Amino acid sequence: MLKEKIQLLAKQYAAEFIEVRHHLHAHPELSYAEFETSKFVQDKLAAFNIPFEVLATTGVVGIIEGKNPSKKIIALRADMDALPIKEENEIAYKSTIEGVMHACGHDVHTTCLLGAAKILSELKNEWEGTVKLIFQPGEEKNPGGASLMIADGALENPKPQSIFALHVHPGLPLGKLSFRPGMSMASADEIYITIKGKGGHAAAPHLTADTILIAAHIVTSLQQIISRNNNPTNPSVLSITAINGGSATNIIPSEVKLMGTFRAMNEEWRFAAHKLIIKHVTQLAETMGATAEIIIDVGYPFVLNDEALYEVARKNGEEYIGVENVETTELRMGAEDFGYYTHHMPGCFFRLGVGNIEKGIISNVHTPTFNIDESAIEIGMGVMAWMGVVTPDT
Repeated sequence: MLKEKIQLLAKQYAAEFIEVRHHLHAHPELSYAEFETSKFVQDKLAAFNIPFEVLATTGVVGIIEGKNPSKKIIALRADMDALPIKEENEIAYKSTIEGVMHACGHDVHTTCLLGAAKILSELKNEWEGTVKLIFQPGEEKNPGGASLMIADGALENPKPQSIFALHVHPGLPLGKLSFRPGMSMASADEIYITIKGKGGHAAAPHLTADTILIAAHIVTSLQQIISRNNNPTNPSVLSITAINGGSATNIIPSEVKLMGTFRAMNEEWRFAAHKLIIKHVTQLAETMGATAEIIIDVGYPFVLNDEALYEVARKNGEEYIGVENVETTELRMGAEDFGYYTHHMPGCFFRLGVGNIEKGIISNVHTPTFNIDESAIEIGMGVMAWMGVVTPDT
């Protein structure tokens, strides 16, 4: 049977692709600068005799045709960029790039898709349809590499009927997969506020427009945008994460800068909230004798797992790894630019268990000690290949 053949090849090639992951982990590259990573992916696809093209400067799209290639077209996506984090793991394949680390598992995602590509290519006479392999840049930074890949034609010629992506989940034990229908992850917009007012001596605040005090009012009162304008059943988060201003204990500065993030799972509310935030900040600053410049950098849309495709994907996962090893992913306010794909076509974003408490592999993503139990790579590459060949034309 096809499933058993995929599982056998995944097991056979696991050690090879663990080494692939070691190479990628040791040589991380930041968003939109994945030049060597892209070349590495291209070289691997060429070695597997898989045709490909380069899009969005560093993105790579490969095509594997099975029997009757026009019957269905399924896309599988992986991201390639790393984060500006200094790695603290003492491992043989530790990052060789100072201050840059694969702390979100994109090295694992790329490895799993490369592994799936090799398996699918070797078995292409045993499955029907076409599998499109999308290796994208810049998931970690606006505007999101997915948006650039789409604009450059990644979802055309041929156009997939559906798209899948997996993501490492350190809170999910090794040997598990998890899925969620509908809203899965939030949209993410960046907020930049500059408050400008008359500075002066801290002993004479009446002669100034106190930008520090105004910033404090903005930080606390902005929370009312969520608590008093949004339906409490509609998930949404606004967080101010940085305040920069001032230089001495006796000086009220003429400028203070704030930064933050706004998350939502409803596009109508999302953009209505932008208007409320801008109006609130501007008017509050003016009322207190200052001005405020506000920029909202619109980021990724929320991830929407197609309900019908979710059912198919979960069933696929249960068939591949066993019903007892498939769980439901919790709702998350984190963001993923895979959301762009899900607003263009049916998509399903699911989780790969990589945690192992007994081995001390418990650190979360975006931390300097993040790592995975690498036995998960065999599962990840196999299940991605399985999704590509058994998913029906939706």
